[in-house]
Amino acid sequence: MKNGLIFDLDGTLVDSLPGITDSLNRALSAHSFPTHSPSAVRGFVGNGSRILIERALHTNASEAEIDQVESAFKADYEVSWPTGTNPYPGIVELLEALQARQFPLAVLSNKPHPFTASIVASLFPKIQFTCILGQLPGIPHKPDPTGAMEIAAKFHLNAAHCIIIGDSTMDLETAQNAGMQAIGVTWGFHDAERLLASGASHLAHDSSGLLEILLGEFSQPLPT
Repeated sequence: MKNGLIFDLDGTLVDSLPGITDSLNRALSAHSFPTHSPSAVRGFVGNGSRILIERALHTNASEAEIDQVESAFKADYEVSWPTGTNPYPGIVELLEALQARQFPLAVLSNKPHPFTASIVASLFPKIQFTCILGQLPGIPHKPDPTGAMEIAAKFHLNAAHCIIIGDSTMDLETAQNAGMQAIGVTWGFHDAERLLASGASHLAHDSSGLLEILLGEFSQPLPT
């Protein structure tokens, strides 16, 4: 058995910002709220759809308005995400290479679970993930370690033999909270300095660099 690899989704495996921005702005416009640029929306994502909407509305909206806009966003995103969501360059090949070398693979996201499962199934149909886990009712989202520990159990690995790979400080905080190792990727939402400050043991600047890290330090079989 090798180290288990737990990938974040948005900003790590897929560039989903265009699709999120478009759906969010359509939902906001439908309820007469101001829209936002992609650079602004980049700062809203990462904590699930509810907080996405709260950040987009700032502090001026009631709970009922947040509910309405979130519902509209989810309904729009369910049908429109394929037009604004794509794997980052080299990610498909990276996952195929890791699968061929028998790394256990999983996805852990704060995106609502139905969207997480649909995106992974559609964009990575040849990859056999041990677990795909998005945000579900009753399960705390990252940086709470509950989801990461559930994945480790499905890998049949100790937490210390799992690596969380993500683009945000939240992913790295999740790794710390779970007692797991952490690799930061710099092509997503947070810059290298923030990732290093949050505990990344390694930084990857592209998919080939990430593969080199994983095949270098983390590819040896675990002791039995």
